[in-house]
Amino acid sequence: MQVYLPIAEMSVPAESILLLGTFVGFLSGVFGVGGGFLMTPFLIFMGIPPAIAVGTQANQLVAASLSGLFSHTKRGNVDFKMGGMMLAGSLIGSVLGVLVFRLLQHLGQIDVVIPLLYILLLTTMGLMMLTESVSSLLLKKDPESSTPSLQHHPFFQKLPYKMRFPRSRLYISALVPAGIGFIGGLLVSILGIGGGFLLVPAMIYILGMPTLLVVGTSLFQIMITTIVSTMMHAVANHSVDLVLAFLLIIGGVVGAQMGIRAGKRIKGVYARIILAAMLLLVSFELASELLIRPHELYSAAVR
Repeated sequence: MQVYLPIAEMSVPAESILLLGTFVGFLSGVFGVGGGFLMTPFLIFMGIPPAIAVGTQANQLVAASLSGLFSHTKRGNVDFKMGGMMLAGSLIGSVLGVLVFRLLQHLGQIDVVIPLLYILLLTTMGLMMLTESVSSLLLKKDPESSTPSLQHHPFFQKLPYKMRFPRSRLYISALVPAGIGFIGGLLVSILGIGGGFLLVPAMIYILGMPTLLVVGTSLFQIMITTIVSTMMHAVANHSVDLVLAFLLIIGGVVGAQMGIRAGKRIKGVYARIILAAMLLLVSFELASELLIRPHELYSAAVR
């Protein structure tokens, strides 16, 4: 069934959007990531303008994160104090990111910059994740237990504004989680991604948080940051298509619950290898569409 997207000014198959939302929501539940790093490229592949894809798919992150957060809260797997400090930094990052996004729109470069940033980000993260996962598999070790936390590094120890986080059993500078949140806020606003695939490793390896609390705390920060970013995009950039957002949200809620159940059965190292391969494939497809000369330089089509 074809549905018309008023902001994107095009028609798309509703079934494809629902399936895409379910798939990304599933990833959110399994890995504790928003999934926007795959959602935005897939929407671009479907012909959605990059600016609309970034502004709209953030709504799906809210739904998927909220659905997953409820489940983790019931299990007591959320450090709200730590999440609050990350949120303070992420809100500042979101405001700055929306301003940069608006500037790129004004310059007419947003449709080029977004794919280029995705290619760089997905390739880097995919290669790093694949290398780490294959190494762990060959050496038969758990990277989370063998990699020391950086919280005891002299640089982090010298930072001011030390705070205690009883739930995570940490005593660290509040600037560290706020800085991590700031980066997440930038990613949400400029690229439309929750940043969980960066935040989760940072929370484990830099903050030294217990792995059990990381996913739920990450979803808490992602959810609120994305709400604020979406509202700013809708008001400042007019890049939020509510019809597209509604379809993505329905699929995202269902997929997140399926992902949480499946996450208990998937061995971590194999899941990371699969995710790394997906990142590299999407990056390659984006690069081919952006950089390879098309067969027809000009075409006329009625949408």
